[in-house]
Amino acid sequence: MAAALRAPGVRFQWRIRAAAGGARGAAAGRQGYDLLVIGGGSGGLACAKEAAQLGKKVAVVDYVEPSPRGTRWGLGGTCVNVGCIPKKLMHQAALLGGMIRDAPHYGWEVPPLVPHDWRKMAEAVQNHVKSLNWGHRVQLQDRKVKYFNIKASFVNEHMVCGVTKDGKETLLSAEHIVIATGGRPRYPTHIEGALEYGITSDDIFWLKESPGKTLVVGASYVALECAGFLTGLGLDATVMVRSIPLRGFDQQMSSLVTEYMASHGTRFLRGCTPSRVGRLPDGQLQVTWEDLASGKKDVGTFDTVLWAIGRVPETRSLHLENAGVNTHPNSQKILVDAGEATSVPHIYAIGDVAEGRPELTPPAVMAGKLLARRLCGQSSDLMDYDNVPTTVFTPLEYGCVGLSEEEAVARHGEEHVEVYHAYYKPLEFTVAERDASQCYIKMVCLREPPQLVLGLHFLGPNAGEVTQGFALGIKCGASYAQVMRTLGIHPTCAEEVAKLRITKRSGLDPTVTGC
Repeated sequence: MAAALRAPGVRFQWRIRAAAGGARGAAAGRQGYDLLVIGGGSGGLACAKEAAQLGKKVAVVDYVEPSPRGTRWGLGGTCVNVGCIPKKLMHQAALLGGMIRDAPHYGWEVPPLVPHDWRKMAEAVQNHVKSLNWGHRVQLQDRKVKYFNIKASFVNEHMVCGVTKDGKETLLSAEHIVIATGGRPRYPTHIEGALEYGITSDDIFWLKESPGKTLVVGASYVALECAGFLTGLGLDATVMVRSIPLRGFDQQMSSLVTEYMASHGTRFLRGCTPSRVGRLPDGQLQVTWEDLASGKKDVGTFDTVLWAIGRVPETRSLHLENAGVNTHPNSQKILVDAGEATSVPHIYAIGDVAEGRPELTPPAVMAGKLLARRLCGQSSDLMDYDNVPTTVFTPLEYGCVGLSEEEAVARHGEEHVEVYHAYYKPLEFTVAERDASQCYIKMVCLREPPQLVLGLHFLGPNAGEVTQGFALGIKCGASYAQVMRTLGIHPTCAEEVAKLRITKRSGLDPTVTGC
């Protein structure tokens, strides 16, 4: 079997140890592969499909443990099922509500109160997600990747044991193993009633009925995005913030994001932390919280409590110790080097489960493809994690690439950083007389010529589309002068970036400029 698993041109060393005794030793049908991918999310699927296309014998193992509420889903990982895809679609539903309110200004005779049907939206979103689940199954089959819907754990450094939901075990061995199990939302189990009565982003997109009046606990991008689309759909949404919103993002931009949300109906409870959740006789949830500054307690009632306080890596059930794979003592994420290799050279980790990697789909997909090409001897390219663009899909979208102003100052010193910025009013906001006081752009540059661009931050409509284009320039080492020589497309919001020449500043006081 070892000879059959050695691919031409690649030096593999086959070191299968004896399987553990007992039930695992008796498991039927041990199967061997060139590459075994544990995790059927974006990164794992990309790695598996790329390796199979390059001629390797590949298997994917994926299993979704139901959420405490009982929510389960199919192949595709967080992004497809309980992340980017359903989030963006519900965000779009909320944006359409705003467009309906704008429509009369443009001559459309629209009733003043147009109700939203959560059930109809949820069914449409969930059906699309299910079609993506099926599409991934078909793609794996077309590329001759073997798919196992089993929960995997390591037996040794070359072998895993997979268990089906009905308890049947299968042993799988491989020359190389890639761990791409991602993460799951964190529950504050120290809070009474949190697990029994709360939900997370694993559940919100699969609710059949409207969540109603919702308390979102947390200040991450997940918290703000969910609260944003709930408000946009006409629901009562409150965000409970313990410390600062959007930690790790540019804090000036973060303030503008939450200011816009607050001015458009989302309530914020700042400096507060919940201590108890209980169910009232009428079915509503009673939440007790404490104001950290004053120490005073308060109580409120909600239909839904959504925890958005961070994520934990899916490593605990893998029995990594059996393979000798090391994890970070605090985060429990897997320690990897620049080539995604763990402490065991033939075992790799990509995506959210790996320490120090951005929790975003595109880096995981690219890392998976590049890793497959290296394992197949087709390339030596490593994943570059600098200048990864992203967008926070809050009601006013925030796109960014590169360093925040805080990071730039910390890395280069305040005296070596120059910031160019501008407030602007999107043309589509004018006729409808929309508030544009938080529409803002800033470019963080080195002060010394040629003033390399360190970071670009855009707050406004279609932020992701705007940021994507400028991400290429920054990835290629664009300077301030080169950006200024780039012609804008008139009359777009992206064009405003090319006007930043007149808004040079050294501090954080913004200067409003005109068109």
